[in-house]
Amino acid sequence: MQKVIVIGSPGAGKSTFARQLRAVTNLPLYYLDMIWHKSDGTNISLAEFDKQLDKILQSDRWIIDGNYQRTLAMRLSVCDTVFLLDYSLRVCLEGAESRIGKKREDLPWVETEFDETFKQWIINFPQEQLPNIYRLLAQYQKNKTIIVFKTREEADDYLKVIAQATCYLSYVTVKKF
Repeated sequence: MQKVIVIGSPGAGKSTFARQLRAVTNLPLYYLDMIWHKSDGTNISLAEFDKQLDKILQSDRWIIDGNYQRTLAMRLSVCDTVFLLDYSLRVCLEGAESRIGKKREDLPWVETEFDETFKQWIINFPQEQLPNIYRLLAQYQKNKTIIVFKTREEADDYLKVIAQATCYLSYVTVKKF
């Protein structure tokens, strides 16, 4: 696991999962929202976004957090591991609403309200975005580890297991010397 993407509906907790994965793996973490959005609420150009993303993709190790389906195939073609957080609509809506008013490292501003357009995007995600994600995963599955979590508890349990394995491997490595 050296080149990882974390995808799923807004509000699922992709960024939280990605941060926890970073803590266990020590892989550099990149948030697509931080690349795309400027602090004033505007966006960079598609060409600049692609240039910055390409630079990340050319490096040896990374976690990339975010959907951005326009570039998903590009990321899938070079990653070795995919985490899809395929949670219920209720969990995603609650997750998005719970972060209103909180400063986050994955977004260059503080959300002050649960924007109706964004809320509708989340509501439509299972029908409009998720089928395409699964199609792309099937298309790019060769030589990839693809892990789909259906609940936050599954993701938390996975992180606990790899954290324990990492601690054990570090101990074994130290003992060898």
